[in-house]
Amino acid sequence: MGKCEQCIIREFNSLKSLTKEELMRVSACKTGKLYRKGQVIFEEGETLNGVYCVRDGVCKLTKLSENGKDQVVKLVVKGGLLGKRSLVSEQKTNLSAVALNDMEMCFIPKSEIMNDLSKNPKFTMDVLREMANDLKESDVNLVNMAQKSVKRRMAEILMYIHDNFGTDDEGYLSIILSREDYASIVGTATESAIRILSQFKKEGLISTKGKQIKIEDYGSLKWIE
Repeated sequence: MGKCEQCIIREFNSLKSLTKEELMRVSACKTGKLYRKGQVIFEEGETLNGVYCVRDGVCKLTKLSENGKDQVVKLVVKGGLLGKRSLVSEQKTNLSAVALNDMEMCFIPKSEIMNDLSKNPKFTMDVLREMANDLKESDVNLVNMAQKSVKRRMAEILMYIHDNFGTDDEGYLSIILSREDYASIVGTATESAIRILSQFKKEGLISTKGKQIKIEDYGSLKWIE
């Protein structure tokens, strides 16, 4: 693992507000870990003893619903910090984190983060700002669930993955999700998600190869109602 003060990843999150001396101290205390695709990083209800910084890869944050199914709440990419809300609130985590592909993570102990939160106001404000943005995003998702059709939400998640994560050399979305994950994200049954994706395929909006999806007509997806 590289040194925090030399790591470009910190520019994507609140760690950018730490001084060079603070980053050097954090760097000396952190530990690195690799997570394989499908591996659980932490589970809902756990007590976290630090935060996870995503150096590479993508994970999903999920919430267990009353019917026993996992609801995908958010996708977290390079530069994301996991677990900061639990540390600040001193509560057990209310979400689970699972690697969607092979990931490289840095774990920073709670004592180091809490020390910086108490001594560095700029870092504290940046952490609070990130938490406020997470809440704003949750509000937007809640409204979308209530007001937009399932077809529209499916089109939007496909475009979101395309715009934020890109495609592979063959043009397929670089993030591979199961049909269950797509259903969870848009808030519908798996059968309904499969039916909508099949309809998109028949209409020439997408093509598929196994679990992989390629957007063939981005412009038409934008007009799905």
